[in-house]
Amino acid sequence: MTDRLESRDKVTGQARYAFEYPAENVAYASAVQASVAKGEVRSVDTEAALRLPGVLAVLSCENAPRLSDTSDGELALFQSRTVSYRGQFVAAVVGETLETAREAARLVRVEYAAERPDVLLRADHPGLYKPDAVNPAFPTDTEQGEPEEAFRNSAVRVDVTYTTPAEHNNPMEPHTTLAQWNDDGSLTLYDSTQGASPVQATIAGVFGLDPSRVRVVAPHVGGGFGSKGTPRPSVVLAAMAARAVGRPVKFAVPRQQMFATTGYRTPTIQRMRLGAGEDGRLNAVLHEVFEQTSTVKEFAEQTATPTRVMYQAPHRHTSHRVVRLDVPTPSWMRAPGETPGMYALESAMDELAVAAGVDPVELRIRNDTDREPESGLPFSSRNLVACLREGADRFGWEGRDPAPGVRWEGRKMIGMGVAASTYPAYMRPNQATARAEPDGTFTVRIAAADIGTGARTALGLIAAETLKTDLGRVSVEIGDSSLPQATVAGGSAGTASWGTAVVRACEALRGRLNGAVAGGSGGSSPHTGNGEVPPEGLEASADTTDELKARDEYARHAFGAQFAEVEVDADTGEVRVRRMLGVFAAGRIINPKTARSQFIGGMTMGIGMALMEESVMDAEFGDHLNRDLAQYHVPACADVRGIDAAWVEESDPHLNPMGSKGIGEIGIVGAAAAIGNAVHHATRIRVRDLPITPAKLLQRL
Repeated sequence: MTDRLESRDKVTGQARYAFEYPAENVAYASAVQASVAKGEVRSVDTEAALRLPGVLAVLSCENAPRLSDTSDGELALFQSRTVSYRGQFVAAVVGETLETAREAARLVRVEYAAERPDVLLRADHPGLYKPDAVNPAFPTDTEQGEPEEAFRNSAVRVDVTYTTPAEHNNPMEPHTTLAQWNDDGSLTLYDSTQGASPVQATIAGVFGLDPSRVRVVAPHVGGGFGSKGTPRPSVVLAAMAARAVGRPVKFAVPRQQMFATTGYRTPTIQRMRLGAGEDGRLNAVLHEVFEQTSTVKEFAEQTATPTRVMYQAPHRHTSHRVVRLDVPTPSWMRAPGETPGMYALESAMDELAVAAGVDPVELRIRNDTDREPESGLPFSSRNLVACLREGADRFGWEGRDPAPGVRWEGRKMIGMGVAASTYPAYMRPNQATARAEPDGTFTVRIAAADIGTGARTALGLIAAETLKTDLGRVSVEIGDSSLPQATVAGGSAGTASWGTAVVRACEALRGRLNGAVAGGSGGSSPHTGNGEVPPEGLEASADTTDELKARDEYARHAFGAQFAEVEVDADTGEVRVRRMLGVFAAGRIINPKTARSQFIGGMTMGIGMALMEESVMDAEFGDHLNRDLAQYHVPACADVRGIDAAWVEESDPHLNPMGSKGIGEIGIVGAAAAIGNAVHHATRIRVRDLPITPAKLLQRL
């Protein structure tokens, strides 16, 4: 149980975030957003803004410099007069102070040739099409056997449609950049990002620079949940503004502007069909998904992919259809694909359990498999059944009355629900260095990102273990693109990917210190015996690209089980989650203290998904109506009563040298379904359109 290495710096305010870095003669930017959802910019009147004392520049499509790479339409800032969605950045003001910049932005007058926008997703939209692939490169559709016929002939059938709304990531720290062009023409960005190396590569392309001419610094990041996984228009805006005024420029996206410009989870419409025998064993699984993207660029969420992993059935079909709407581009939000997809699948499994008269835990156990159903690959490890059984025992599932709507406490209806969780165990190539210092300490360097997950601490523990030394003798440097190249903090792949590079670098260093070949086991302490460190120190590096290419083929996934107990007020329709338990099988847990935080953090987001979170689109104006945390509701402490996470011991030799799987996202997967299933058990009411609000329950209570 190790505390975060940077905990003291954070609680004392010494940890610097992007906006807090000092810069001499710094200026501030403020963005102007489009007030129409579709059309063209006719003119930009900057006269009143430029008259305001302290205004340095106004940038728009009428005077912005040309960018070198505009292939990503969201980053092609001010390169066109086209307005693709309401809230798109159409101009920016740079001022001596933040207040000046914001006031001047209010004075910029933009005239539009507006058109009527198309902003609502529906399953019969004529513009629906089949994308070439779904995020990041999964097949759009899959099919095995004769699913339609098998479903028709099944003894027990469930044919239902679920919807999930648009949801916004809302990290605590907004998307922020301090951009500074240096005298030699290079660019330094202090950025709130989930990946310094990817931002370096992308922004270098946008401005026509060699990547070595761009440095991205991000040692501390105040959350991301996927929204900071790729550069947003705000980064380009800050860099463009800094070049225009010849001074460093800070730009922090206001919370209200984040709802249009920093990504969100696409709404989904999902038709689930499950066919089974009278014993509940699946014969057919069909999962059809409808979702949206923008006219700017395509993002097709992989919503049906978890259905390809979870349960055995000889006849199967999954599909994704996408429509281009006049909306911002959706993107990654914690566990993209698995979160909405498993909500639908695990809700349908609960409905099947009711229809077949089989306990919901037992139903999932009966349909377990030792091979990935569609690929046929063996699982490197799969302990879903262990999670279900352990969770049921801890949660008191045995005492649950299977009949819905029978347990009352005063005017409160009580119910319990369960759902399974899964998330892929991704791993990506990375580079790292490990250095022995003359004073007996070690320094590990990798351009990884700690977005609040405890990654810095986990990497320190991994390095200390490999070097056979104490954690206190290891310094970990991350969050800087000048360090060895690292992949993004996303896909729950960080610890596995970065950690492997760190292990290999530390093994190579031990080999050098002990006079052995790189990667040798070594015998003595690295700073004793024949492991003398020269005055200039000793360093070793590693690149895991070839190691990943040589891995054996396995289906690698983490699994889990979520249990929830809810109370529903019969008079108001209010739902409260009384207690919640998640049990997970995620390989070796590197640091139990921060791991538990990740699990319960994801589960808490699942409470928000089930009961509160919804970005409401106005069809007339083409904009989300609730654009701040006063109207976009997320769980507060009072909403999270009793929540706990545990894990089963799992040894998996087919993963990485640590034996770990990702844990940052699986906590949210299945959580909303468990709560929805508990609400049904309490009330006999099945709400298939998230979130489950009092209004949806009251009309049926």
